[in-house]
Amino acid sequence: MERAKALQLLLEYNKEKYHIQHALTVEEIMRWYANELGYDPDYWGIVGLLHDLDFEMYPEQHCIKSAEILKSENYGDDVIHAICSHAYNVTLDIKPVLEMEKVLYAVDELSGIIWAGALMRPSRSVADMEGTSVRKKFKDKKFAAGCSRDIIQEGAEMLKWDLDKLFTMTLEAMRASESRVAEQMAEMEGAKVPKVS
Repeated sequence: MERAKALQLLLEYNKEKYHIQHALTVEEIMRWYANELGYDPDYWGIVGLLHDLDFEMYPEQHCIKSAEILKSENYGDDVIHAICSHAYNVTLDIKPVLEMEKVLYAVDELSGIIWAGALMRPSRSVADMEGTSVRKKFKDKKFAAGCSRDIIQEGAEMLKWDLDKLFTMTLEAMRASESRVAEQMAEMEGAKVPKVS
């Protein structure tokens, strides 16, 4: 699967900066987890990049439209199943089965909480964020209220991980990739990439 083709497809259906940045972030998180768990990071990355392909244009048919689009673009049933399974009990009844699907299910919502927390910090970065801060934000149901704590909890249970392990690993994944995501966003916006001192 070509990453350039997947990115082009993402940008065809997504115009808002937030949705593009979220897709790039989840792509990087999935690549990090694949490396940690001994899987193909390119494959996991494509699934992460395209996981919310239809959400901006078709939020009420989330992953239903993605399945149609991905099938028309000749993506395999494995990719379609993996992407659709992250909408389990939301718009579809396709349960995550593979480890990759369970990771995506858990980290999609969690990355939203972590990123929202980072934006409140003076650094506006995950670089100096701690796992305890993630746990605190997770417990505060009013904070990033659109991010489902139930899905994150269920995802951790599917993986047979405690929440602290999930929080720590996902935060580490986001730290490792934050600058790459920022560079890609800057390139897309045609801006100069700020140098990190």
